[in-house]
Amino acid sequence: MTAGTKVSFVVAGAQKSGTTALDAYLREHPELCLPRDKELHFFDRDRFFAVEPVDYAVYHRAFDPRPPQRLLGEVTPAYMYWPTAPERIAHYNPAMKLILVLRNPITRAFSHWNMARQLKRESLAFLDAVKAEPDRLQKLPLERAKRYNYIERGFYVQQLRRLGQYFPPAQLSIFKSEDLQDRPGDVLARIATYLGIAPFPPVAEKTVQAREYQGAMSDEDKRYLIGVFESEIHELERLLGWDCSAWLD
Repeated sequence: MTAGTKVSFVVAGAQKSGTTALDAYLREHPELCLPRDKELHFFDRDRFFAVEPVDYAVYHRAFDPRPPQRLLGEVTPAYMYWPTAPERIAHYNPAMKLILVLRNPITRAFSHWNMARQLKRESLAFLDAVKAEPDRLQKLPLERAKRYNYIERGFYVQQLRRLGQYFPPAQLSIFKSEDLQDRPGDVLARIATYLGIAPFPPVAEKTVQAREYQGAMSDEDKRYLIGVFESEIHELERLLGWDCSAWLD
């Protein structure tokens, strides 16, 4: 990296919403430089911010831009959820552009639980895990509790408002995960305009990290989660001007 160059955009969320596929799309644009590894987890790790001034060299070492790459960016979906990440990002680069992909929080929670089961991190059945979540989050430090926050990560409104404390609306570009899945070309065209880069070259549709579920959500599971998220989804609709009725079907 040249002296003074900063990361100019991040895909900051949400987890299990298609950010891995978006990372793969972004890597195909000749003007964009992404790090060797997805999910750097710099701004959500307290150890990097324990001493002032913050040493950003460890962050910058992850990037190796080559012409014609001219914009640095990374994909760490935990940034949207992590309480201290927005302020840290804004302090690093007040002009940072953030890209957010939001998934139906009901299916997001189930996908998160399935991932935890497959990684042998979760022994409880889905509904039992969801109901145990408040007690787990209260008793465990955030670094450990983040494995089990199936529900809390889906409360997007609070997370968006926290981001809004540090970034104006013009620096937030927000999409539905189903738009990225069904109409990736449209989403990438909007991202190109947002970042001020040339249109994306033709790209094949990508489905990355599509895990085999251990079964479908039961009707009981769905009813319970609709009860949890219905008011949140309606509030998100008002905040973003979206129609999310399909999320409650």
